[in-house]
Amino acid sequence: MDRAFASKFAKSVFLTVCGLVILMGIGSRMFTHVDLALYGYMVGTVVFVCGFFYRFIAWGERPPTKIILKKGIKLLFRKSTPQTATEHLLTYRFIWNRGWYRWTQHVLLGWGCVLSAFVTFPLVFGWMYFTMSENGTYTVVGFGINIMKIKADGMLGFLFYNALNITAFMVIGGVCMALYRRIKNMQARAEQTLIYDFLPLYMLLFVSVTGLALTFCNIFLHGYGHPVVTLIHQWSVIVTLIYIPFGKLAHIPFRPMSVLARNYRQHYAEQATKSCKVCGNGFVSVEQSNDVINVLKVNDIEFKTEEGFHLAELCLPCRRKYRMSRFTGIPTHQIRVKEANQNAKG
Repeated sequence: MDRAFASKFAKSVFLTVCGLVILMGIGSRMFTHVDLALYGYMVGTVVFVCGFFYRFIAWGERPPTKIILKKGIKLLFRKSTPQTATEHLLTYRFIWNRGWYRWTQHVLLGWGCVLSAFVTFPLVFGWMYFTMSENGTYTVVGFGINIMKIKADGMLGFLFYNALNITAFMVIGGVCMALYRRIKNMQARAEQTLIYDFLPLYMLLFVSVTGLALTFCNIFLHGYGHPVVTLIHQWSVIVTLIYIPFGKLAHIPFRPMSVLARNYRQHYAEQATKSCKVCGNGFVSVEQSNDVINVLKVNDIEFKTEEGFHLAELCLPCRRKYRMSRFTGIPTHQIRVKEANQNAKG
């Protein structure tokens, strides 16, 4: 089977696309409920899946990533995994430590994008659709099974019809907060670039605004200009989907991997702590320190010091002091004085 494909990437993408086609056939009752108006979104989503696999495999083949994935998956069923997943994927508690503003910004952006995907992808692939009865109720159908009935003019129906409008307002709010911070915050202004930092925000903003424009055309203009706005919105969504795996927005689908990394750090930190060779303070687990040394060896990188220890066996303050000593000739890493900002927050 492997000889039929040029690489593991090609095999994985082929099997994934075949799986999507099979699920589309099952969900849409042998393609009888595929909305041809969403055909462009479907193509864009398939390209997104291929691009995501390319990015993921390229990332997963790196020696450090292999260690995190291999050991993190083994620790997936730790008792702390549900709490870690909740904090990293649902509540974004780790961002709350940076301030309420950045937390609100990430919640609006993250949940706005995720909820939009949960609504759009099932509709695009025909996994979910609606049928209307004569008595003014809609039947929600998922994978060919009647899930529930909702009133056309009820609150639940309103939420179903306007789900993408709600998520669009969430994304717009998050993008505006992010743009304001990048313009006003001096550190952000020094680190950001137009293509890598601003372009993804502009693309999300354009998708959201054009999506709301569709609703505006239907309600206030009685459909006038709808075909043109539809094409503009579809183009913006397709371009954004194709761009996501290769830009900064890739961290959205990659975010679940942080649970594996957190499990890896927590588990081995409970086993044994590595003490700094200079100051004696514990800073990482023994396992993580050894893994860093082994990964550097794989890449033919050696950081042995004249004293006989590895740089990975030094805590960050002592490591910085050691680099200073290489320039000054003074053994600054052996001076047992804490840095002024060693325990600074932020």
